[in-house]
Amino acid sequence: MTEHPTAHEGRQPLAARSQERTRPRAQAAGSVPAGPAPAPGSVPQPHTVQAPAQDLAGIARREGDRLRFVGAATRRIARGIDLDEIVLGLCRATVPTFADAILVYLRDPLPVGDERPVSPFVLRLRRSDRLRSAEEGGAEAAGSGSGALIPVLDPGTDLAPAAELCEVRSGGALSEVLRGVRPVFGDSAAARAALPELLGDGRSVPSGHRAILAPLRGRRRVIGAAVFLRRPDRPAFEPNDLLVAAQLATHTALGIDKAVLYGREAYIADELQRTMLPDSLPQPTGVRLASRYLPAAETARVGGDWYDAIPLPGSRVALVVGDVMGHSMTSAAIMGQLRTTAQTLAGLDLPPQEVLHHLDEQAQRLGTDRMATCLYAVYDPVSHRITIANAGHPPPILLHLGGRAEVLRVPPGAPIGVGGVDFEAVELDAPAGATLLLYTDGLVESRLRDVWTGIEQLRERLAATAQLTGPDHSPPLEALCDDVLDMLGPGDRDDDIALLAARFDGIAPSDVAYWFLEPEDAAPGRARRLARRALERWGLADLSDSVELLVSEVVTNAVRYAERPVMLRLLRTDVLRCEVGDDSPQLPRQRRARDTDEGGRGLFLVNRLARRWGATRLSTGKVVWFELPTRG
Repeated sequence: MTEHPTAHEGRQPLAARSQERTRPRAQAAGSVPAGPAPAPGSVPQPHTVQAPAQDLAGIARREGDRLRFVGAATRRIARGIDLDEIVLGLCRATVPTFADAILVYLRDPLPVGDERPVSPFVLRLRRSDRLRSAEEGGAEAAGSGSGALIPVLDPGTDLAPAAELCEVRSGGALSEVLRGVRPVFGDSAAARAALPELLGDGRSVPSGHRAILAPLRGRRRVIGAAVFLRRPDRPAFEPNDLLVAAQLATHTALGIDKAVLYGREAYIADELQRTMLPDSLPQPTGVRLASRYLPAAETARVGGDWYDAIPLPGSRVALVVGDVMGHSMTSAAIMGQLRTTAQTLAGLDLPPQEVLHHLDEQAQRLGTDRMATCLYAVYDPVSHRITIANAGHPPPILLHLGGRAEVLRVPPGAPIGVGGVDFEAVELDAPAGATLLLYTDGLVESRLRDVWTGIEQLRERLAATAQLTGPDHSPPLEALCDDVLDMLGPGDRDDDIALLAARFDGIAPSDVAYWFLEPEDAAPGRARRLARRALERWGLADLSDSVELLVSEVVTNAVRYAERPVMLRLLRTDVLRCEVGDDSPQLPRQRRARDTDEGGRGLFLVNRLARRWGATRLSTGKVVWFELPTRG
């Protein structure tokens, strides 16, 4: 056995193999076969007299048992995925077969990747296991499994309990043993000096107990240490037991290295996915939103599924869901670029089919085989209509207020990235109280069912859920999303799942007032009068002063550059929203006017008096809007 991590688990150095051929051993019950040996740490001398054939057969049998134990133990350690599972695998594999007790120390914090080593560093007792006595209510063969810092031997010994923290100082006895990489017997000079430093407060191995101190070395550095202990009534450790301890330590250290790297990569993947998906959904007027995202159970936690909700001018909102093919960092990176492109295109207020066309061009620019499916919908709460375009994505489902669930007939189109394909949009009714469900194929397709069977099961599930709330009430949106995910069985998580649900509340016609004003000097005054009348009709006369002032300022800026009639619209919901649209593409910019300036204070007033305000460029011009609270 060498210290190299690529060494075969059954191989041993030639020197060790020559030693084991020249010393017979007796088998000890409940442990790796080991016979009475000279003092641990001594070098066995070759025999000059050939051993009888019976002894040679016993030696071969015991060495075979030893190799089988090492194989089984390393397999158990390798089954662990995270740090705790690997350490637990080491403890369960060695106690009581190889040792009566074990202490596992790991660096705190554990280094990751190419981080530069620091000195001194700290070892923390990560886990201790021991063989329980009959007085504790369990047979010895039951072993141990406690991760708590329990006494590792009988109470009252010098090692009950070991210290939790140990500082490894450069040049100290413990540091020299750990640097040596190879396990050492507890009664060797190096271990006698190192163990009290590791165990803390001058503790040492109790009299009569045998120990092996094994460094845990990863690919680049020592990451911890393990102490194997045997009671006096068991045979002492032999030189070949050092090889066993080295094998166990090597596999454990490499497993911990992998677990730490996997944990770091999983963290990076989670952060990447989190930054590429919306932190929170907007709260546009006339629609309520809820979403869910679940990574695939058997793949990386980062994938190509995404969803988005983008406020548009005129109180509309764009609803987007997409799925880049594959499950990798590359898929996630492509997803991020397509999502950003979709947001930019939505800001230009392009029709849904045009948005998909530009996404298709963008996917082709990213490279060959960069394919994705996408569904893009625009909801208008004033007209109670929704416009949908599809690029190879599963069709949306509309859950009506009475409980009827309908799979919408939307032309499927080709996936994004195919190129040279025309996309078609359809305009459908979106009645108040209805719920639109957009999803990726991971929700409806798996190894156990095809996509259309899954879509029908989803439709039936939505209808059954709506029946529980009655014909006059829609099911709560968040609970509806959770109920949809509950339909997934154990074998239904083959792919990522993105889910976006939109509840259409709409805006009643009585809560909308709009006018077209000619771009002339009298337009601001007319806008003030129209706004005052609408507020009086809605019972919001107390807002008249603020609204008249802000409307006058925004309309004045609009007519200054407009060549066509200016649109003024007021919307009453839980807030009062005012929108002014004109045909000039130049967006207004807030600036601080000087004392001698005659103008330049309009947007400053809007910013001070309005709860929110903004400006959006359209293909035909722009819209400037502001909102005021209707209560308080």
